[in-house]
This record gives sequence, structure tokens and C-alpha cells, in this order.
Amino acid sequence: MMLSNILQSLFGTINNVYLGQMIGVDALAAVSVFFPAMFFFIAFVMGLGSGASVLIGQAWGAKEPAKVKAIAGTTLTVILLLGSLIALLGGLFSRDLLTALATPANILDAAAGYARIMMITMPLTFAYILLSSQMRAVGDTVTPLAALAASTSLGLVLTPLFIRGWLGAPRLGVASAAWASAISTLMTLALLHLHLRRRKHPLAFDAAFLRGMRPDPKLLRIVLRLGIPAAIGMIVMSLAEMVLIGLVNGFGSDATAAYGAVNQVLSYVQFPALSIAISVSIFGAQAIGRGHADQIGRIVRTGIEMNVVLTGSLVAIGYLFSRTLMGFFITDPAVIEVAQRSLHIVLWSSIMFGMSTTFSAAMRAGGTVWMPLAISAFCIVVIEVPAATWLSRSIGLDGVWLAYPITFTAMMLLQMSFYLLVWRKRTVRRMV
Repeated sequence: MMLSNILQSLFGTINNVYLGQMIGVDALAAVSVFFPAMFFFIAFVMGLGSGASVLIGQAWGAKEPAKVKAIAGTTLTVILLLGSLIALLGGLFSRDLLTALATPANILDAAAGYARIMMITMPLTFAYILLSSQMRAVGDTVTPLAALAASTSLGLVLTPLFIRGWLGAPRLGVASAAWASAISTLMTLALLHLHLRRRKHPLAFDAAFLRGMRPDPKLLRIVLRLGIPAAIGMIVMSLAEMVLIGLVNGFGSDATAAYGAVNQVLSYVQFPALSIAISVSIFGAQAIGRGHADQIGRIVRTGIEMNVVLTGSLVAIGYLFSRTLMGFFITDPAVIEVAQRSLHIVLWSSIMFGMSTTFSAAMRAGGTVWMPLAISAFCIVVIEVPAATWLSRSIGLDGVWLAYPITFTAMMLLQMSFYLLVWRKRTVRRMV
């Protein structure tokens, strides 16, 4: 799971290195400014994928492969419709969106071009993310890893070709990364289709899967009941990130570039936390499907211990090599100083983030989604955004970054309290 998550981000990270080193700091800033909007757009697919994975895990644990394909097909239809709508809107309004985010004028054109390609190709991205999460729900983590390796390798070849125009390729500037991502995703989906059919995989795109793409109202209601709260939580988080990037943009394009570099490092440090949370949810759902809900407590304890060890180790490495890490993305010494200081402020809170996601993932496996959402939304809306706004006005850019550890700590304490004092005392039953 962690290797898959690392590879999933590696393409974006090295693309940012290409852009920062081969074009300049403004190119990195142009891509970074779209990050919160990108997160907003994929929030719904991640939420529905999360809900579908819980149901698929329970059906797989109960040894019902036909129901697995019905759930997967129903979810894919909804996701493709949503992706098509975003592609249409993105082709028309990408520049307006970035203007609303207070994107600095010197990077607006480049950022709008990058955002337009990313949004138009969103159906491919959605299908890829959803298929990967569904394969993991049936216990297959090797196929997504191999697919990501192929996609990343192809993308890392294409991006510099498009930046420099080597071997007769068109010179696409900042949009090079977006085109490379789209082409590599399309090729990987095609290879995955052939591979899954050949292996007769539980999620192979065959006649049974096609029948499942005619949405089953009953299954769709359950997927939406589980997925919409998760999507709302991610949307709330992405909206908060948009507010925060707006605050960061107010300090200039150097601060925006530093924001992008810090978020790249944070994404890697948080990979163990995210991987463990997904695994906790899958193992919990499969245990419930088998009728062994009593195993969830052991699953959660293991997840917490792994978070402390694995995430904590990466946090320590991040502090020891912070300047070197920032230098991968940024060449300007002054911007490196800004980014390094920001990283020092926020990095340790990744451990709190990991523990919070472990508790919420366990509850989600049992179908409890609204209270974890309410806790997360409360922390983001009532704590993070006001804290970032007030502190940025009081102490400057550091105040935006201080809001993260304040929020993650509060979120961990509240999720843990609800899990220990309320949720684990309930009787948990399978939903499908």
C-alpha cells in the first residue's frame, strides 16, 4: 500500500522537479496553485471509492463475487458521469477558477493552461483512482502497484520530452506535466483491462461487470450513504485548502512555490498514515463481512502502532534533511529558506493526522460515517480556517502553517474520544 501511494505521488513530484529545474520557480508555482482545486475535484470520486470499498470488502469477506462486481459497476457509472461534467466545465472555466483563487498575475496564464488539461482529462483520472481502490478492497495490492510503476515510468519519460521538445515532441511548457499524466493514465488503463481479463480477476471488465454498470438503486443508496459523507469531508478539506492557498498567494509567488514544495514532502510523510487508514478500513470491512467484528479493536491498535513507528520515522528524516528536500524543488536560496521554515512548523503534526485517520477509518468500515465527518468538518471550519486567517494577519506566513498542527491535534483527540467512548461499545453488522 505504501509503495503504491509513493509511486502515485512520485510522478507528480518528479514532474515538479522537472518544472522547477528546467523552466523555473514560476512554473512550480503555476502547478502548485491548482493543487487545492485538483483535490476538490477528486474528492467526490475518493469519497465514493471509499464507500464502495467498504461494501466490496464486506461482500468479498462474505464470499459473494457477483455482488462485488455489482457494487463496482454501479460506482464506476456514477464516477464517469461526474468526470464528464467536470471535463466540460474545466474546458470552459479553468481560468475563471484560478482567478477566483487570487493566482498571482505573473503565473495565471501558465496555471490556467495546466488546469484546463487536468480537468478535461478528469474522467481518465477518476476511473484510474476508483479501479485502484476497488482492487485493494478485494485484497489485491500488487496489481495497482505494478500499474502505478508502469504509469510513472511512462510519465517520467514524456514530461521532459514535452518540456524540451526532444525527439520531435511538441514543446508544451508548464502543460507538459498535465499531458504526460493524461497519456500515461490512458495507457495504463488499457493495459489494466487486458491484464484483469487475462487473469479472470474479480474486477475484470467483462459481461458481468457491464451488467453491473446499470446502477442498482439499492446498492447505489448504500454507496452514496457511505461515500457522500467521505466526499463532503474531502470537499470541506479542499475548500479550506483553497482558502489557505489564497492566504499564501497573498504573500507572493515565492510563498506559493514554497507551499508547493512543502506539500510535496508532506504527501510522502503522510503516505504511511493514508496507507494504514485504507488498510484498517479494508481489513475491518472484510472482518465484518466474515462475521468477526470483534477483530476491529486489534486492527486499530496495530494501525496506531504502525503510524507512530512509520510516520514518526519519516518525520525525523524530514527534519534532518529538510534543506536538501526543499532543494529538489527550488533553486532560489531565499525561497528554500521560506519553504524549510514552513516545513519545520508543520511536519510533526503528520503523526497526529495518521492517528486521527486510523480511528475514522475503523468506524467507516462499520458504516459509521457522519460523526467522523462532523468531527473533521468542525476542526477544519471552526479551527483551521479561522486560526490560519488570524495567525497569518498576526505573524505572517508562519501563521498559515501553524494552523495545520493545531487542527490535526484537535482532530485526533476528538476522533479517538468518540471511538473509545461511544463507537466501540456498539454492535456492528454487515450492510450487504
